[in-house]
Amino acid sequence: MGEDQQNKQKPLEYGVIMDRNHSMSALSVSSSCNTTPLHPRTAQEGEADELPLETADIDTNNDLFPLPVDSEHKARKIKLFSVAKPHMRAFHLSWVSFFTSFVSSFAAAPLLPVIRDNLDLTKQQIGNAGTASVAGSIASRLLIGTLCDLVGPRYACAFLILLTAPAVFSMASVSTATGFVLARFLIGFSLASFVTCQFWMSSMFSTEIVGTANGITAGWANLGGGATLLVMPLIHNLLAGPLGFPAFVAWRIAFFVPGIMHIVSALMVLTLGQDLPDGNFGELKRTGNQIKDSSWKVIRHGVSNHKTWVFALSYGYCFGVELTIDNIMTQYFYDRFGLPLHTAGVVASSFGLANIVTRPFGGYLSDWMAQRFGMRGRLWTLWLVQTAGGLACIFLGRLGHLGAAIVVMIIFSCFAEAAAGATFGIIPFVSRRSLGVISGIIGAGGILGAILTQLIFFTSSAYSTETGISLMGIMIVCCTFPIVGVYFPQWGGMLRPASTSPTATEEAYYSKEWSQEEQNKGMHHASLKFAENSRGERGKRIAPEPVLNPNSSPTALLGTQYKLA
Repeated sequence: MGEDQQNKQKPLEYGVIMDRNHSMSALSVSSSCNTTPLHPRTAQEGEADELPLETADIDTNNDLFPLPVDSEHKARKIKLFSVAKPHMRAFHLSWVSFFTSFVSSFAAAPLLPVIRDNLDLTKQQIGNAGTASVAGSIASRLLIGTLCDLVGPRYACAFLILLTAPAVFSMASVSTATGFVLARFLIGFSLASFVTCQFWMSSMFSTEIVGTANGITAGWANLGGGATLLVMPLIHNLLAGPLGFPAFVAWRIAFFVPGIMHIVSALMVLTLGQDLPDGNFGELKRTGNQIKDSSWKVIRHGVSNHKTWVFALSYGYCFGVELTIDNIMTQYFYDRFGLPLHTAGVVASSFGLANIVTRPFGGYLSDWMAQRFGMRGRLWTLWLVQTAGGLACIFLGRLGHLGAAIVVMIIFSCFAEAAAGATFGIIPFVSRRSLGVISGIIGAGGILGAILTQLIFFTSSAYSTETGISLMGIMIVCCTFPIVGVYFPQWGGMLRPASTSPTATEEAYYSKEWSQEEQNKGMHHASLKFAENSRGERGKRIAPEPVLNPNSSPTALLGTQYKLA
């Protein structure tokens, strides 16, 4: 029996009852999320078979896409081994480009003992270089977020990766401490590709799996931080050993590897990628299918949303801490426990390499909790996981035994990286209009957290490295606490349920980003569609009737029934 035929014989678990004469293939979903239906029932029980499908709201011509999609044509399924356009191709291009920026930004970290001797670097200069490696991406993340909202993630990503490629190649010619710090600063601009990655996934995948999609792509990309700690010493040893280059030359040649990766990944994004499920930003604007928004209004709505700043602070002490660990752990194990350089790099790389599982799991856990408890479940997940990571970090700094330190570091990595994944299970719901700007600000918050942590605890001689690690754990716990105060009127917060006001709806929340004049022009219609698809964030409770999509006619709506979501 075919899939379409099976689907005709039972209602969707989302509560949608389909006309048995219509195909269900376009609505087959992989997620088990319990969301409410997109439209209210407009006929008496038993009349659903007489209602035609409304194709303006739910795409029933699934031949256009290789994956099942929602009313925004966002995929409801992830096929990891597919590169089909547009959803899965964007999926893989996004993480590969971000992975590349991680490799180049932290390529110097595992080679620091050699670079330090070659350039006569002091501890403060090394600390300044570590800070510079991430500082550059604060401004670039803010800029790239706005570009994503205005020109799309494809151009924004390719522009960024290509622009920073010369800085990667320039590492081969630095001869002073100042040149080393400057080169790492410029390379760090490429870390803004995180914003394009998360924006792209939020534009391609539906609300019930957006946390998982964001978590997997960012997690796989963050592997670059661990992979470079493992691979760069191997490249250096190959050049300095069998190939016979002097050690002080070998580390310079090694930087050609991440430089070439920049060029290749940027060209792939530019030539193979697509901004949105229905096409690229430029094409859609020319045909009138994509609004031409005001950059000032996009920025203003992103900056004025207080949730933006709460999550920017908390993200500074999950992702920001990860960046700090990437910079300090090889040297920490080399100096504190006397491990050989390559061995210290392998041990330290386990923190970043854990991202292949931990960050995707954080996104998946956020989605799973949302199925049962809605947005409140997502918030509780983030707070609990990140606080547990802070406690593990405190404990790590107090250990003097190598084996115990490695075990606790891995436990710490699981919590810190899962928290980063859980964060971007929430961010797509903060704003529809200013998603790029908000993603950029929160991403910049992650960088700022890394900079402050590096400057306060690991640059001066005021604290030993182990003491700095414990104090960093205390900062994690403190900066995670404000999440308790985050509240969505239509869904609730950690300590308060959703508002009972009839105006506390998804439509009202996302429409308030648009003026009455803009709404009269229909500029908010995409936000209303997103509001329809975000009702799963209510969790397991009976949902009130949604506001109809303005493009729908009551007589053409899909027959539905309500049940406990």
